[in-house]
Amino acid sequence: MRCLPVRAALLGLALLASAQAHAQAQAFPNKPVRLVVAFAPGGPADIIARLISQKLGEALGQPVLVENRAGAGGVVAAQQVARGPADGHTVLVTTTAFAVSPSLAKAPGFDIEKDFAPVSLIASQPSVIVAYPGLNLNNLQEVLAAARGDKFGGKLNFGTAGTGTTPHLAAEYLFRVLAKVDVTHIPYNGGGPALQAVVGGNVELVNVALSPAIPLIKGGKLRGIAVTGAKRSEALPTIPTVAESGFPGFEDYTWVGALLPAAAPPEAAQRLSEEIDKLLKTPEIRERLGNVAFDAVGGPPARFAQTLRGDAARFSTFGRETGVKIE
Repeated sequence: MRCLPVRAALLGLALLASAQAHAQAQAFPNKPVRLVVAFAPGGPADIIARLISQKLGEALGQPVLVENRAGAGGVVAAQQVARGPADGHTVLVTTTAFAVSPSLAKAPGFDIEKDFAPVSLIASQPSVIVAYPGLNLNNLQEVLAAARGDKFGGKLNFGTAGTGTTPHLAAEYLFRVLAKVDVTHIPYNGGGPALQAVVGGNVELVNVALSPAIPLIKGGKLRGIAVTGAKRSEALPTIPTVAESGFPGFEDYTWVGALLPAAAPPEAAQRLSEEIDKLLKTPEIRERLGNVAFDAVGGPPARFAQTLRGDAARFSTFGRETGVKIE
């Protein structure tokens, strides 16, 4: 009978250890959360990260900090997060380019399924093709005629947020495969720098996610040529779709999503997903997203994982058709 106190003590220690482990699992977050944005300030990933960061911090009870790590079409930030701390406090915020890089890059340095845990597909929007106003190109057919003719030496340049981004692939497919015109791609480290390049006349055309281009189009600094969605944007109702401009069925969208390193605690991914989902359902956040032409998406991590697998397969085929490679 003397062994009973020992057994009771051991049982008490086991229960204490279990309680401590449970408390630790429930403690996320216990320090500031970093949103590592894969592109430069001004692009869609940056806009979304900054739009949700304050409210997300309030919901989590910890500051949420936005950190830009642009480069190689989102690969630089993805590598950094994949190799960084896996405690749930470092979150990758990236775009559809994340699903493109593994099939186009020779050595992306990460595996989208093995190295990452999806958290939330936050929002999506179409892209828009814009032109430098001084060229006096008003629609897609005029752009294609210029690319085929002598007005610009039979050669047009187009910029994007980076090689391998979906606006890059979409433009390559549209110009080279569907329209069969010769154009030269100029990659930038984000949508913001690409737009500044076309505003300054350093490149004739740019294809970027819609939101950062809206104020520049409305302000007359850029000429809207065509949007890549299935229907016209409510923010820019006078700009036709690519489908309306002679290419029926053409669609392309950029989503913005959040991911953690694969080794991060599942509780962290679940908590972040739930809090982001709650934010996306509030009238305030939905209105703010609408103001920058984004549609709220949300949903559980499993739904985002399914989207990632589907996009990776689709863009692998798409890359083969265009011949695009990420060096």
